Amino acid sequence: MEGSEGSWGGGSMNQMDSNVEDGGTSIKDTCVMEMSSKDYIMEPSIFTCLKRYFQAGGMPEKVVELLSENYSAVAQTVNLLAEWLIMCGLAPTQVQDLVEDHLKDLLLKHFDPKKADTIFTEEGETPSWLESMIAHQKWRQLFYKLAEEYPDCLMLNFTIKLISDAGYQAEITNVSTACTQLEVFSRVLRTCLATILEGGAEEALKQNIPEFAKMVCHAEHTYLYTQVVMAILAQNKNGGTVVRRISQEIQKYAKQKGHDVTHITLALDGATAYPRAQQCIMSMLSKSQLNPGDVTILHKLYSSDDPPPVKLLRFPLFLELFVDSLFTSKGTKINPDHKHKYIFLLAYAASVTEQLYRGDRRKINCDELQQTSQAIDKVHHLVCGGKGQLELMSEIGTLYHCIRYPVVATGVLKWIEQIVSDSTYFEKQMDHTPLHLTLLDEIVSCHVLLHQDVLKLLINLFELAFSNLDTLIQLEMKKTVLDRMVHLMSRGCVLPVISYIRDCSDKEGTDVSLIRHFVTEVLDIICPPYTSDFVHMFLPIIENESITGSLRNEDGNDPVSDFIVHCKTNFIMVT
Repeated sequence: MEGSEGSWGGGSMNQMDSNVEDGGTSIKDTCVMEMSSKDYIMEPSIFTCLKRYFQAGGMPEKVVELLSENYSAVAQTVNLLAEWLIMCGLAPTQVQDLVEDHLKDLLLKHFDPKKADTIFTEEGETPSWLESMIAHQKWRQLFYKLAEEYPDCLMLNFTIKLISDAGYQAEITNVSTACTQLEVFSRVLRTCLATILEGGAEEALKQNIPEFAKMVCHAEHTYLYTQVVMAILAQNKNGGTVVRRISQEIQKYAKQKGHDVTHITLALDGATAYPRAQQCIMSMLSKSQLNPGDVTILHKLYSSDDPPPVKLLRFPLFLELFVDSLFTSKGTKINPDHKHKYIFLLAYAASVTEQLYRGDRRKINCDELQQTSQAIDKVHHLVCGGKGQLELMSEIGTLYHCIRYPVVATGVLKWIEQIVSDSTYFEKQMDHTPLHLTLLDEIVSCHVLLHQDVLKLLINLFELAFSNLDTLIQLEMKKTVLDRMVHLMSRGCVLPVISYIRDCSDKEGTDVSLIRHFVTEVLDIICPPYTSDFVHMFLPIIENESITGSLRNEDGNDPVSDFIVHCKTNFIMVT
């Protein structure tokens, strides 16, 4: 028994020693392989590797041999080259940018998300070098690009959260990864909304909305979450209307990208309480096309004693369908028997107001409904009746009167855009200022909210190439367009117009005589005091000798010189 027991016990010990030896050999081999790699002494994991190697019985002499033989000093060589570049005259910041940009390109090219994820599994905590990296904008931009390319990488997802926690959420509006983390997305959403609301002006709104909408429309859940938040904020009396406008712009963006968000939009506006109206509106919005059946049902509902809320008709995309159908040939062709129903619904959406108390409707005000319907009907008959320019001229008084209604002005603007965009339109014109451009002036005078749309149309006209027209006729036509821009300025749309002309001047692609004409017309209508924004934008155009040289006198007694002297005297010019 003792012999057999001793044999059993001894065999077990020998097996254990063998396992330890095999395990130690395996660990040593792994460590030797790691230390044999190029410049391994510079790797953050060097100390962990050495500890494992020595615990497995590794020899110090082997470590020295491996690390020294495989030391290529890549980082030190880069530092040496950087010092040489500085000695040759380059600024230290330029050298730093060169090195960092090259390293950034290498990281983008060779990044391995699987290896990146092992950083956390091995270290068990946030590496100190990662926290140092996110303190610099250049490396944060690198993480944003990597996160776009590798959305499933845990290390990058965690890094994006670190960046948000550090207060840089305003930078990550275009990062898809941010949309998968509710905490990060909420911060980004709050920051973006605050930025847009604080911007205030229409230009700031248009500049910030596209990037914001792109982030919101990343997925259905981010879209729904954002719209619910904005639906709640829109109920606030202070700034609620602006939030609603932002919400509608996002709906428009989603529709342009091929997403059908009609059901979400209607649900958030309480349409579920009015199933028949909801079904009709959803059907037409989803197909982006009006149809007589649904229009008839809506007409019957809104003609009743207890109609659905007017806000259900006021989706911008829905109103555009009616405007296109009634004022242009782009929309659905309307059966004459149903025309009054289309006109009624558009007029109802444009003119009816409701008095609410704690969410309940107390009163419906339809005082302007009949006049608005008549105005729409009259102008629809004029612009869609195939009348020539002479016939329209005889009805100019009617057009001017009806244009005072915002919904009619919107429709007339759409009609004008369709007419003047025809390449043959200006070939047939005999008047210096065609009727349609004259109507633009009236729209500008009556409706401040349409200024940006009019400017967009004028810019498109100014940039059109009318190859069939004589060069002199083209110049005269473009001067006429510039005169409309000057009129737009006189009605308050100053900086957007000046900004566009400044861009034309800087790009040097526009005939100098046209910019000179614009400058002359503007100087005729302006007088001090001027805002600093206007001066800093307009003065470089005025000071351009090639533009205004022929407008100046030797004695300096001319409008150009007077403006320059006034600006130099009253403003500190920063070059």
